[in-house]
Amino acid sequence: MRPGTAPPLEPASATGWRRIGFDIIYRHDTPLSRNFDLLLVVAILASVVAVMLDSVASIHLGHARLLYGLEWAFTLLFTAEYVLRLVVVRRPLRYALSIWGVIDLLSILPTYLSLLLPGSQSLLVVRVLRILRLFRILKLTRYVEESGVLVQALWRSRRKIFVFIFAVVTIVVIAGALIYVIEGPANGFDNIPLSMYWAIITVATVGFGDIVPVTPTGRFITSILVLIGYSIIAIPTGIYTAELVTHLRQEDAEARSHDARGCGQCGLRGHAADAAHCRRCGGPLPRAD
Repeated sequence: MRPGTAPPLEPASATGWRRIGFDIIYRHDTPLSRNFDLLLVVAILASVVAVMLDSVASIHLGHARLLYGLEWAFTLLFTAEYVLRLVVVRRPLRYALSIWGVIDLLSILPTYLSLLLPGSQSLLVVRVLRILRLFRILKLTRYVEESGVLVQALWRSRRKIFVFIFAVVTIVVIAGALIYVIEGPANGFDNIPLSMYWAIITVATVGFGDIVPVTPTGRFITSILVLIGYSIIAIPTGIYTAELVTHLRQEDAEARSHDARGCGQCGLRGHAADAAHCRRCGGPLPRAD
């Protein structure tokens, strides 16, 4: 395996069937392991389609036994795969507590829970999250890194967004209480929580129309809330965009401070201009011109 491509988990043994199982399940750079991953993705998609079809009344009436059998067959298959993943690694708890381990566990629990809570098997659609393995199988980790940039920008703007949400909640509470006093139960505003629901729908400019003010004063307040909604709807987008642009500019400045020399051993690029050794494998770098 090339430097930098090793999986984060270690095999339970250097030789034997556990090592072979580890290479097949966790590695993605051999024909056997890639075929295993692709077959797993096909099984995941088939199981999700089966769950969706089972929710259609006409299909459920005609093929309930078949779909129920498929549901348990896929669950047992994924259970065996989950157990095998735990067996072939040196630290099973580390895998079980990782994001992939949690997703794998959640993909099989609903079927067993359905024995106690009928209907919970519909939650099996969570298996579609396992399709995220395609990013690793097809070496699309760059897309995952780009999504990390978006999440980081959102995290940086969390305080500003919190202040914005607090302001919106304040407006909703005041408007809900005000419209309750003006319209009252006679016009469908039976209580303040229900009036707050109307205020949220109005500020969001959705306008379901299930509750509408009748009095001229109530309609005037509605007009004001709609204008407020249109004026503030772009605020969180602007906050997030500003943080994202700032982050991208910082990354661009950092990239310009590095040269394009590549390591002769692992091929990593983007080292500091004064670096003499690779930051990944420690190999010597060619001299900068």
